[in-house]
Amino acid sequence: MSPLGRREFLHTTVAALAGGMAFRQGDWKTWRVNGARVNQHLTELSRFGANPQGGVSRVAFTQADIEARAFAADLMRQAGLDARIDTVGNIIGTRAGTQPGTLPILFGSHIDSVPEGGNYDGDVGSMSAIEVAQTLAERSYRNRHPLHVAIWCDEESGLTGSRGYIGDLRAEELRRPGRDGVPLADKIRRIGGDPERVAEARHAAGSVAAYIELHIEQGGILDEKGIEIGIVEGIVGIHHYDVTIKGFANHAGTTPMDRRRNAMLAAAELVLVVDRVVRSVPGRQVGTVGRLLVKPGAPNVIPGQVDLTVELRDLSTEKIESLWTRIHAEGQEIARRYGTTLAYERQHANPPALSDPGVRALIVDAVAGLGLSSQPMPSGAGHDAQDLAQICPMGMIFVPSVKGISHSPVELTRAQDVTNGANVLLQTVLRLDQT
Repeated sequence: MSPLGRREFLHTTVAALAGGMAFRQGDWKTWRVNGARVNQHLTELSRFGANPQGGVSRVAFTQADIEARAFAADLMRQAGLDARIDTVGNIIGTRAGTQPGTLPILFGSHIDSVPEGGNYDGDVGSMSAIEVAQTLAERSYRNRHPLHVAIWCDEESGLTGSRGYIGDLRAEELRRPGRDGVPLADKIRRIGGDPERVAEARHAAGSVAAYIELHIEQGGILDEKGIEIGIVEGIVGIHHYDVTIKGFANHAGTTPMDRRRNAMLAAAELVLVVDRVVRSVPGRQVGTVGRLLVKPGAPNVIPGQVDLTVELRDLSTEKIESLWTRIHAEGQEIARRYGTTLAYERQHANPPALSDPGVRALIVDAVAGLGLSSQPMPSGAGHDAQDLAQICPMGMIFVPSVKGISHSPVELTRAQDVTNGANVLLQTVLRLDQT
Protein backbone atom coordinates (compact mmCIF):
# COMPACT_ATOMS: atom_id res chain seq x y z
CA MET A 1 0.00 0.00 0.00
CA SER A 2 1.34 3.43 -0.90
CA PRO A 3 1.68 6.19 1.74
CA LEU A 4 -1.38 7.80 0.18
CA GLY A 5 -3.25 4.51 0.42
CA ARG A 6 -2.33 4.12 4.09
CA ARG A 7 -3.55 7.64 4.83
CA GLU A 8 -6.81 6.95 3.01
CA PHE A 9 -7.23 3.72 5.00
CA LEU A 10 -6.85 5.57 8.31
CA HIS A 11 -8.92 8.56 7.27
CA THR A 12 -11.70 6.21 6.19
CA THR A 13 -11.57 4.49 9.57
CA VAL A 14 -11.71 7.76 11.50
CA ALA A 15 -14.55 9.07 9.34
CA ALA A 16 -16.49 5.85 9.80
CA LEU A 17 -16.15 6.02 13.56
CA ALA A 18 -17.14 9.67 13.64
CA GLY A 19 -20.17 8.96 11.47
CA GLY A 20 -21.33 6.06 13.60
CA MET A 21 -21.03 3.45 10.82
CA ALA A 22 -22.68 0.20 11.87
CA PHE A 23 -20.06 -2.52 12.03
CA ARG A 24 -20.64 -6.22 11.94
CA GLN A 25 -20.17 -8.83 14.67
CA GLY A 26 -22.25 -7.25 17.37
CA ASP A 27 -21.44 -4.56 19.86
CA TRP A 28 -17.67 -5.01 19.82
CA LYS A 29 -17.15 -1.66 21.54
CA THR A 30 -18.30 -3.31 24.79
CA TRP A 31 -15.64 -6.03 24.60
CA ARG A 32 -13.00 -6.07 27.33
CA VAL A 33 -9.91 -8.12 28.08
CA ASN A 34 -9.61 -10.44 31.05
CA GLY A 35 -7.65 -8.17 33.39
CA ALA A 36 -6.96 -10.87 35.98
CA ARG A 37 -5.50 -13.12 33.30
CA VAL A 38 -3.15 -10.58 31.73
CA ASN A 39 -1.86 -9.59 35.17
CA GLN A 40 -1.40 -13.26 36.07
CA HIS A 41 0.64 -13.74 32.91
CA LEU A 42 2.82 -10.80 33.97
CA THR A 43 3.40 -12.47 37.32
CA GLU A 44 4.27 -15.77 35.65
CA LEU A 45 6.64 -14.04 33.21
CA SER A 46 8.46 -12.39 36.14
CA ARG A 47 9.76 -15.81 37.26
CA PHE A 48 12.16 -15.94 34.32
CA GLY A 49 15.38 -14.21 35.39
CA ALA A 50 13.95 -13.19 38.78
CA ASN A 51 16.58 -11.46 40.90
CA PRO A 52 16.85 -11.06 44.71
CA GLN A 53 15.88 -7.38 44.45
CA GLY A 54 12.38 -8.29 43.24
CA GLY A 55 12.83 -7.53 39.56
CA VAL A 56 14.38 -9.47 36.70
CA SER A 57 17.75 -9.75 35.01
CA ARG A 58 16.50 -11.13 31.71
CA VAL A 59 19.09 -9.77 29.33
CA ALA A 60 18.54 -10.68 25.68
CA PHE A 61 19.98 -14.01 24.51
CA THR A 62 20.58 -15.34 28.06
CA GLN A 63 19.06 -18.57 29.29
CA ALA A 64 16.42 -16.61 31.22
CA ASP A 65 15.45 -14.82 28.01
CA ILE A 66 15.30 -18.08 26.06
CA GLU A 67 13.00 -19.66 28.67
CA ALA A 68 10.77 -16.57 28.81
CA ARG A 69 10.48 -16.56 25.02
CA ALA A 70 9.30 -20.17 25.10
CA PHE A 71 6.70 -19.16 27.70
CA ALA A 72 5.48 -16.29 25.52
CA ALA A 73 5.32 -18.46 22.40
CA ASP A 74 3.24 -21.01 24.30
CA LEU A 75 0.82 -18.27 25.40
CA MET A 76 0.53 -17.20 21.77
CA ARG A 77 -0.47 -20.70 20.73
CA GLN A 78 -3.03 -20.88 23.55
CA ALA A 79 -4.47 -17.64 22.15
CA GLY A 80 -4.94 -19.25 18.74
CA LEU A 81 -1.95 -17.64 17.11
CA ASP A 82 0.42 -19.42 14.76
CA ALA A 83 3.72 -18.66 16.50
CA ARG A 84 7.04 -18.77 14.68
CA ILE A 85 10.54 -17.32 15.04
CA ASP A 86 11.70 -15.19 12.12
CA THR A 87 15.30 -15.16 10.91
CA VAL A 88 16.23 -12.22 13.19
CA GLY A 89 14.84 -13.96 16.28
CA ASN A 90 11.53 -12.15 16.70
CA ILE A 91 8.57 -14.26 17.81
CA ILE A 92 5.68 -13.52 15.46
CA GLY A 93 2.21 -14.86 16.21
CA THR A 94 -0.25 -14.62 13.34
CA ARG A 95 -4.01 -14.81 13.00
CA ALA A 96 -5.27 -15.02 9.43
CA GLY A 97 -7.66 -12.39 8.09
CA THR A 98 -10.86 -12.98 6.16
CA GLN A 99 -10.39 -10.25 3.55
CA PRO A 100 -7.92 -11.26 0.80
CA GLY A 101 -5.24 -8.71 0.01
CA THR A 102 -5.47 -6.71 3.23
CA LEU A 103 -2.28 -5.72 5.00
CA PRO A 104 -1.52 -7.03 8.49
CA ILE A 105 -2.12 -5.03 11.66
CA LEU A 106 0.96 -5.46 13.84
CA PHE A 107 1.15 -4.97 17.62
CA GLY A 108 3.43 -6.11 20.44
CA SER A 109 6.52 -5.20 22.45
CA HIS A 110 9.56 -6.94 24.04
CA ILE A 111 10.31 -9.09 27.08
CA ASP A 112 14.09 -8.73 27.45
CA SER A 113 15.29 -6.52 30.29
CA VAL A 114 18.26 -4.49 31.38
CA PRO A 115 20.46 -6.06 34.08
CA GLU A 116 18.62 -5.75 37.42
CA GLY A 117 15.53 -4.45 35.63
CA GLY A 118 11.85 -4.54 36.49
CA ASN A 119 8.77 -6.62 35.70
CA TYR A 120 6.83 -4.19 33.50
CA ASP A 121 9.07 -2.54 30.90
CA GLY A 122 8.13 -4.25 27.63
CA ASP A 123 6.32 -7.03 29.48
CA VAL A 124 3.04 -5.09 29.83
CA GLY A 125 2.81 -4.49 26.09
CA SER A 126 3.81 -8.03 25.21
CA MET A 127 1.41 -9.83 27.55
CA SER A 128 -1.37 -7.39 26.65
CA ALA A 129 -0.90 -8.02 22.94
CA ILE A 130 -1.29 -11.76 23.53
CA GLU A 131 -4.31 -11.06 25.74
CA VAL A 132 -5.93 -9.08 22.90
CA ALA A 133 -5.49 -12.09 20.61
CA GLN A 134 -6.93 -14.38 23.31
CA THR A 135 -9.94 -12.10 23.78
CA LEU A 136 -10.64 -12.01 20.04
CA ALA A 137 -10.38 -15.80 19.86
CA GLU A 138 -12.84 -16.22 22.72
CA ARG A 139 -15.22 -13.83 20.97
CA SER A 140 -14.85 -15.84 17.73
CA TYR A 141 -13.95 -12.55 16.06
CA ARG A 142 -13.48 -12.74 12.30
CA ASN A 143 -10.82 -10.12 11.66
CA ARG A 144 -10.63 -8.72 8.14
CA HIS A 145 -6.92 -7.90 8.32
CA PRO A 146 -4.31 -10.47 9.32
CA LEU A 147 -3.28 -9.78 12.92
CA HIS A 148 0.40 -10.13 13.80
CA VAL A 149 1.58 -10.13 17.42
CA ALA A 150 5.32 -9.45 17.78
CA ILE A 151 7.69 -10.16 20.67
CA TRP A 152 10.74 -8.23 19.50
CA CYS A 153 14.14 -9.64 20.39
CA ASP A 154 16.89 -7.65 22.08
CA GLU A 155 15.14 -4.30 22.43
CA GLU A 156 17.25 -3.10 25.33
CA SER A 157 20.70 -3.23 23.78
CA GLY A 158 19.92 -1.93 20.32
CA LEU A 159 16.38 -2.60 19.01
CA THR A 160 17.87 -5.59 17.19
CA GLY A 161 14.61 -7.36 16.36
CA SER A 162 12.67 -4.37 15.07
CA ARG A 163 15.68 -3.11 13.11
CA GLY A 164 15.96 -6.51 11.47
CA TYR A 165 12.23 -6.41 10.70
CA ILE A 166 12.69 -3.20 8.69
CA GLY A 167 15.99 -4.32 7.13
CA ASP A 168 18.36 -2.17 9.17
CA LEU A 169 20.85 -4.81 10.39
CA ARG A 170 24.15 -4.64 8.56
CA ALA A 171 26.42 -7.63 7.94
CA GLU A 172 29.32 -6.07 9.85
CA GLU A 173 27.08 -5.57 12.88
CA LEU A 174 26.17 -9.25 12.86
CA ARG A 175 29.85 -10.23 12.78
CA ARG A 176 31.08 -7.73 15.37
CA PRO A 177 31.68 -9.14 18.88
CA GLY A 178 29.63 -7.55 21.64
CA ARG A 179 30.90 -6.49 25.06
CA ASP A 180 30.78 -10.13 26.08
CA GLY A 181 32.96 -11.09 23.10
CA VAL A 182 30.15 -12.98 21.33
CA PRO A 183 29.12 -11.85 17.81
CA LEU A 184 25.49 -10.87 17.36
CA ALA A 185 25.08 -13.59 14.72
CA ASP A 186 25.90 -16.29 17.27
CA LYS A 187 23.39 -14.82 19.72
CA ILE A 188 20.65 -14.78 17.10
CA ARG A 189 21.30 -18.47 16.40
CA ARG A 190 21.00 -19.11 20.14
CA ILE A 191 17.34 -17.98 20.14
CA GLY A 192 16.33 -19.79 16.94
CA GLY A 193 17.08 -17.14 14.31
CA ASP A 194 19.21 -17.57 11.20
CA PRO A 195 21.67 -14.70 10.66
CA GLU A 196 22.64 -16.07 7.24
CA ARG A 197 19.05 -15.41 6.11
CA VAL A 198 18.40 -12.25 8.11
CA ALA A 199 17.36 -10.37 4.96
CA GLU A 200 14.27 -12.58 4.78
CA ALA A 201 12.92 -10.88 7.90
CA ARG A 202 12.85 -7.49 6.17
CA HIS A 203 9.50 -5.82 5.55
CA ALA A 204 9.33 -3.05 3.00
CA ALA A 205 7.63 0.28 3.50
CA GLY A 206 3.91 -0.11 2.92
CA SER A 207 3.82 -3.82 3.81
CA VAL A 208 2.08 -3.29 7.17
CA ALA A 209 -1.24 -1.48 7.69
CA ALA A 210 -0.27 -0.05 11.10
CA TYR A 211 1.78 -0.81 14.22
CA ILE A 212 0.51 -0.26 17.78
CA GLU A 213 2.65 -0.62 20.90
CA LEU A 214 1.44 -0.49 24.48
CA HIS A 215 4.17 0.40 26.98
CA ILE A 216 4.67 1.73 30.48
CA GLU A 217 5.51 5.43 30.45
CA GLN A 218 8.88 5.02 32.24
CA GLY A 219 8.42 8.59 33.48
CA GLY A 220 6.28 10.18 36.17
CA ILE A 221 3.90 12.50 34.29
CA LEU A 222 0.84 10.21 34.20
CA ASP A 223 1.29 9.01 37.77
CA GLU A 224 1.82 12.50 39.16
CA LYS A 225 -1.26 13.88 37.39
CA GLY A 226 -3.48 10.85 38.03
CA ILE A 227 -4.04 10.35 34.29
CA GLU A 228 -4.81 6.85 33.10
CA ILE A 229 -3.56 6.81 29.49
CA GLY A 230 -0.83 8.62 27.59
CA ILE A 231 -1.31 9.04 23.84
CA VAL A 232 2.16 9.25 22.37
CA GLU A 233 2.79 12.06 19.91
CA GLY A 234 6.12 10.63 18.90
CA ILE A 235 9.42 9.20 20.07
CA VAL A 236 12.07 11.83 20.56
CA GLY A 237 15.12 12.20 18.39
CA ILE A 238 18.45 11.66 20.14
CA HIS A 239 21.71 13.41 19.24
CA HIS A 240 24.83 12.16 21.01
CA TYR A 241 27.99 14.26 20.97
CA ASP A 242 31.42 13.13 22.17
CA VAL A 243 33.32 16.21 23.37
CA THR A 244 37.06 16.40 24.06
CA ILE A 245 38.54 19.31 26.01
CA LYS A 246 42.34 19.48 26.00
CA GLY A 247 44.44 21.53 28.36
CA PHE A 248 47.87 20.72 29.78
CA ALA A 249 48.62 18.15 32.48
CA ASN A 250 51.07 19.52 35.04
CA HIS A 251 52.14 19.11 38.67
CA ALA A 252 49.35 20.02 41.08
CA GLY A 253 51.73 21.29 43.74
CA THR A 254 54.19 23.38 41.75
CA THR A 255 52.02 24.99 39.05
CA PRO A 256 50.60 28.39 40.14
CA MET A 257 46.87 28.86 39.79
CA ASP A 258 47.26 31.59 37.17
CA ARG A 259 49.43 29.37 34.95
CA ARG A 260 47.16 26.37 34.69
CA ARG A 261 45.35 25.08 31.63
CA ASN A 262 42.89 22.94 33.54
CA ALA A 263 40.63 20.93 31.23
CA MET A 264 38.42 19.94 34.15
CA LEU A 265 37.43 23.52 34.92
CA ALA A 266 36.34 24.05 31.33
CA ALA A 267 34.42 20.78 31.38
CA ALA A 268 32.68 21.69 34.64
CA GLU A 269 31.45 24.97 33.14
CA LEU A 270 30.31 23.21 30.00
CA VAL A 271 28.18 20.81 32.06
CA LEU A 272 26.39 23.80 33.57
CA VAL A 273 25.98 25.40 30.15
CA VAL A 274 24.19 22.30 28.83
CA ASP A 275 21.71 22.42 31.68
CA ARG A 276 21.14 26.18 31.39
CA VAL A 277 20.72 26.27 27.61
CA VAL A 278 18.31 23.33 27.54
CA ARG A 279 16.17 24.93 30.27
CA SER A 280 16.19 28.34 28.56
CA VAL A 281 13.56 27.60 25.92
CA PRO A 282 9.98 26.35 26.38
CA GLY A 283 9.23 22.73 25.58
CA ARG A 284 9.92 19.20 26.76
CA GLN A 285 13.47 18.89 25.44
CA VAL A 286 16.12 17.38 27.72
CA GLY A 287 19.90 17.50 27.81
CA THR A 288 22.32 15.35 29.77
CA VAL A 289 26.04 15.07 30.38
CA GLY A 290 26.21 11.45 31.44
CA ARG A 291 29.89 10.62 31.24
CA LEU A 292 33.12 12.35 32.23
CA LEU A 293 36.55 10.80 31.74
CA VAL A 294 39.36 12.82 33.33
CA LYS A 295 42.95 12.25 32.20
CA PRO A 296 45.41 11.42 33.59
CA GLY A 297 43.10 11.01 36.59
CA ALA A 298 45.65 11.34 39.38
CA PRO A 299 45.04 13.43 42.52
CA ASN A 300 48.36 15.27 42.17
CA VAL A 301 48.09 16.10 38.45
CA ILE A 302 46.14 18.97 36.90
CA PRO A 303 43.68 17.41 34.42
CA GLY A 304 45.09 17.73 30.93
CA GLN A 305 42.12 16.27 29.06
CA VAL A 306 38.46 15.58 29.71
CA ASP A 307 36.24 13.46 27.47
CA LEU A 308 32.52 13.88 28.03
CA THR A 309 29.19 13.14 26.37
CA VAL A 310 26.36 15.52 25.66
CA GLU A 311 23.01 13.95 24.80
CA LEU A 312 20.06 16.05 23.57
CA ARG A 313 16.52 14.74 23.04
CA ASP A 314 13.39 16.31 21.55
CA LEU A 315 10.61 15.65 19.05
CA SER A 316 12.10 18.36 16.82
CA THR A 317 15.44 17.82 15.09
CA GLU A 318 15.60 21.56 14.42
CA LYS A 319 15.36 22.34 18.13
CA ILE A 320 18.06 19.80 18.99
CA GLU A 321 20.41 21.33 16.42
CA SER A 322 19.64 24.85 17.64
CA LEU A 323 20.42 23.89 21.23
CA TRP A 324 23.69 22.28 20.23
CA THR A 325 24.73 25.34 18.22
CA ARG A 326 24.32 27.50 21.34
CA ILE A 327 26.06 24.97 23.61
CA HIS A 328 28.99 24.61 21.23
CA ALA A 329 29.44 28.37 20.86
CA GLU A 330 29.52 28.89 24.62
CA GLY A 331 31.80 25.89 25.00
CA GLN A 332 34.34 27.40 22.61
CA GLU A 333 34.37 30.62 24.62
CA ILE A 334 34.85 28.68 27.86
CA ALA A 335 37.73 26.72 26.33
CA ARG A 336 39.42 29.95 25.24
CA ARG A 337 39.18 31.48 28.73
CA TYR A 338 40.87 28.49 30.32
CA GLY A 339 43.59 28.13 27.68
CA THR A 340 42.12 24.86 26.44
CA THR A 341 40.64 23.57 23.19
CA LEU A 342 37.27 21.97 22.52
CA ALA A 343 36.52 19.49 19.76
CA TYR A 344 33.53 17.24 19.24
CA GLU A 345 32.19 14.42 17.11
CA ARG A 346 28.51 13.63 16.72
CA GLN A 347 28.41 9.91 17.36
CA HIS A 348 24.84 9.33 16.24
CA ALA A 349 21.66 11.20 15.47
CA ASN A 350 18.44 9.22 15.75
CA PRO A 351 15.64 11.16 14.07
CA PRO A 352 12.34 11.66 15.87
CA ALA A 353 9.66 9.09 15.05
CA LEU A 354 6.28 10.81 15.02
CA SER A 355 3.13 8.79 15.57
CA ASP A 356 0.54 8.84 12.80
CA PRO A 357 -2.32 11.35 13.31
CA GLY A 358 -4.89 8.86 12.03
CA VAL A 359 -3.73 6.16 14.44
CA ARG A 360 -3.70 8.66 17.30
CA ALA A 361 -7.29 9.57 16.47
CA LEU A 362 -8.31 5.92 16.78
CA ILE A 363 -6.56 5.65 20.15
CA VAL A 364 -8.33 8.81 21.32
CA ASP A 365 -11.66 7.31 20.26
CA ALA A 366 -10.87 4.03 22.03
CA VAL A 367 -9.93 5.87 25.24
CA ALA A 368 -13.14 7.91 25.11
CA GLY A 369 -15.21 4.79 24.59
CA LEU A 370 -13.65 3.26 27.69
CA GLY A 371 -14.27 6.39 29.77
CA LEU A 372 -10.59 6.80 30.66
CA SER A 373 -8.64 10.01 31.17
CA SER A 374 -5.75 10.74 28.81
CA GLN A 375 -3.29 13.30 27.57
CA PRO A 376 -0.96 13.57 24.56
CA MET A 377 2.73 13.30 25.38
CA PRO A 378 6.11 12.53 23.83
CA SER A 379 8.15 9.45 24.59
CA GLY A 380 11.53 10.39 26.00
CA ALA A 381 12.76 6.80 25.73
CA GLY A 382 13.43 4.79 22.60
CA HIS A 383 11.12 1.93 21.58
CA ASP A 384 10.73 -0.61 18.78
CA ALA A 385 7.92 1.63 17.51
CA GLN A 386 10.49 4.14 16.26
CA ASP A 387 11.73 1.55 13.77
CA LEU A 388 8.25 0.48 12.67
CA ALA A 389 7.39 4.14 12.02
CA GLN A 390 9.76 3.96 9.05
CA ILE A 391 7.57 1.44 7.20
CA CYS A 392 3.99 2.04 8.41
CA PRO A 393 1.69 4.31 10.42
CA MET A 394 2.64 3.97 14.10
CA GLY A 395 0.86 4.62 17.38
CA MET A 396 1.85 4.16 21.02
CA ILE A 397 -0.21 3.88 24.20
CA PHE A 398 1.32 4.65 27.61
CA VAL A 399 0.15 3.54 31.04
CA PRO A 400 1.50 5.05 34.29
CA SER A 401 4.73 4.06 35.99
CA VAL A 402 4.43 4.55 39.74
CA LYS A 403 6.72 7.43 40.81
CA GLY A 404 8.20 7.45 37.30
CA ILE A 405 10.59 4.60 38.17
CA SER A 406 11.78 2.27 35.41
CA HIS A 407 14.78 0.05 34.60
CA SER A 408 14.73 -0.83 38.29
CA PRO A 409 13.56 -3.78 40.39
CA VAL A 410 11.03 -1.47 42.10
CA GLU A 411 9.45 -0.51 38.77
CA LEU A 412 5.65 -0.82 39.14
CA THR A 413 2.53 -0.38 37.05
CA ARG A 414 -0.67 -1.08 38.96
CA ALA A 415 -2.87 -4.00 37.88
CA GLN A 416 -5.78 -1.72 36.96
CA ASP A 417 -3.51 0.39 34.77
CA VAL A 418 -2.30 -2.74 33.02
CA THR A 419 -5.92 -3.73 32.38
CA ASN A 420 -6.78 -0.24 31.15
CA GLY A 421 -3.89 -0.28 28.70
CA ALA A 422 -4.80 -3.73 27.40
CA ASN A 423 -8.39 -2.59 26.83
CA VAL A 424 -7.22 0.49 24.91
CA LEU A 425 -5.02 -1.76 22.79
CA LEU A 426 -7.93 -4.14 22.14
CA GLN A 427 -10.28 -1.35 21.13
CA THR A 428 -7.66 0.33 18.94
CA VAL A 429 -6.95 -2.92 17.08
CA LEU A 430 -10.69 -3.41 16.56
CA ARG A 431 -11.04 0.11 15.19
CA LEU A 432 -8.12 -0.43 12.82
CA ASP A 433 -9.65 -3.65 11.55
CA GLN A 434 -13.20 -2.28 11.22
CA THR A 435 -13.12 -0.25 8.04
